[in-house]
Amino acid sequence: MTQSEGADYRGSGQLAPGLVKLLLDGQQRITTLYGATRGKEPTFFDGNPKVFKGLHFHVDQESFAFYQAAKMAKDPLWIDVTELMTSGNAGIGDYLYRFEHNSNRNEYAGRLNKLLSITERDLHIDEITGADKSIDVIVDIFNRVNSGGTKLSTGDLALAKICASWPEARDRMKEQINIWHKSGYNFDLDWLLRSVNTVLTGKAKFNYLHNKNAEEIEDGLTRAIKAINAVLNLIGGRLGLDHDRVLFGRYAIPVMTRYLDQRQEALNENERDKLLFWYVQAGMWGRFSGSTETIIGQDLATIEDTESGTDNLIEELRLWHGSLQVEPEHFASWSLGARYYPVLYMLTRMGEAKDWGTGLPLRAGMLDQMSALEVHHIFPKSQLYDHNYRRPEVNALANFCFLTKDTNINISNRLPETYFPEIETAHPGALASQWIPEDPALWQIANYKKFLEERKALLAKETNRRLRELLHNDSRWLQTPATPDGEATTAIPAEIPGKITDKEEEQELEKLNAWVAKQDLLRGIPAYDLADVETGQQSAVLDLAWPNGIQEGLSQPVTVLLNEGDDVLALASSAGYRIFTDPETFKRYVENELLSQTGNLT
Repeated sequence: MTQSEGADYRGSGQLAPGLVKLLLDGQQRITTLYGATRGKEPTFFDGNPKVFKGLHFHVDQESFAFYQAAKMAKDPLWIDVTELMTSGNAGIGDYLYRFEHNSNRNEYAGRLNKLLSITERDLHIDEITGADKSIDVIVDIFNRVNSGGTKLSTGDLALAKICASWPEARDRMKEQINIWHKSGYNFDLDWLLRSVNTVLTGKAKFNYLHNKNAEEIEDGLTRAIKAINAVLNLIGGRLGLDHDRVLFGRYAIPVMTRYLDQRQEALNENERDKLLFWYVQAGMWGRFSGSTETIIGQDLATIEDTESGTDNLIEELRLWHGSLQVEPEHFASWSLGARYYPVLYMLTRMGEAKDWGTGLPLRAGMLDQMSALEVHHIFPKSQLYDHNYRRPEVNALANFCFLTKDTNINISNRLPETYFPEIETAHPGALASQWIPEDPALWQIANYKKFLEERKALLAKETNRRLRELLHNDSRWLQTPATPDGEATTAIPAEIPGKITDKEEEQELEKLNAWVAKQDLLRGIPAYDLADVETGQQSAVLDLAWPNGIQEGLSQPVTVLLNEGDDVLALASSAGYRIFTDPETFKRYVENELLSQTGNLT
């Protein structure tokens, strides 16, 4: 419950003094019941209104189905549910007239009366009240009671309360999320609200939004959007990380958003680059893969001193992790979902990396979107599989580089020992610009493992060079601390289960997403970070996910997982997701359980 005083509402009447109730559970059931009985969506509904049209009931078979002309047009036993509900008991006579020559006429009348009575039921409601019931307490109570269903997050409840006083809040936030989506970034409401919270309160917990009024929330949203756009421009323009796939460490952005919002003047070059250094380091070491809310809270407290906020952030990160220097083994991971995949992309876009077909640089600002670049397997996959290399070796990060689409096609399935000499002749230095070992012996497939080791070393060296560049050669934070026995310490970041393993899998998922969009449904989020609701701990990467359902609020969370292990499937299942492991089964689900209800098959 929340105070009705100052709350915005729809209609011409007046709100009674006292409390406004927030619906925590049962929204899908209540919304569906409302739509089916009235034939239209409620005023707050922002999904597809077609889901409420054409529900029919067969009085003999006692079955429900959405209207299909070929099946129902000539069968008088199909009853339009909405028509029946809106006409009420007075309208039953019209239906009985249809059945006057049917021996089951009285039985049908009873069934129609039973159907009408559904709106007369007394629904039991559990209310959570009391001054001690904070957002965290309410969410904990809900999740304990609803342990078998979809978990409620503190962000869900905070947004529900905001919408009680500012009903347009959700639409305004979704509008901005769609704008970012068109620019290649996939954010959700919880993430955006987190940034609003940090801008407005300087805190991580949503509880601090509890006493903010509609005007303050609207102002906070405007400021957050402005600051987020500035951060995305910094990350994209300086680091070249200009689309969702390479935007790692995204929970660092609410912290950066707060920092920029509190500044009274533009960042100078040194301060800008130090902030970006911290962002890259936070992404590389998985700073926010633990208890997200707790870590954000710590970092927000660290930047309160705006005079030395960036230095404090970096020092806090160094104390938390240890060495901030990159080692060759940090590039030992594999797949497009690897944490150092964005680092490889960043190196390509920040420096002098050249396309092997044109010899032109691939710097940030030279290309509009990732669609203009493609991941290229230096040693082609089919050749490696023919030589009995395993999947992790074939898709090793050190076997990736980025090239334009035409160049990637022209190289085709050839081995480096064949096409590398051609590139070096046409564009001297282009191979070295992409950190290719100079020794031609390593270009042979028999020496593939040695090639990977040498290239990992070159990539680590280049990464540290770029990091020093961001520090303007102030390399004190890149010094490797020593253990008591004098040995240097370093750490390999833990791999999060779940991977989009190669370009073919990525294209298959994108094709599936395009099919969903063609059905006028919500696109899924590729490489979705699955995190525990209570701790914020990142637990897995889901290939393609709809965390709020394909029809938001009307269907359960859904994910498509291709070639994933049992560990990822188990994590997704425990988080309440409906899982599909192949595109065709997923399409059948959409067609049979979603589209067939709207007659919107494409």
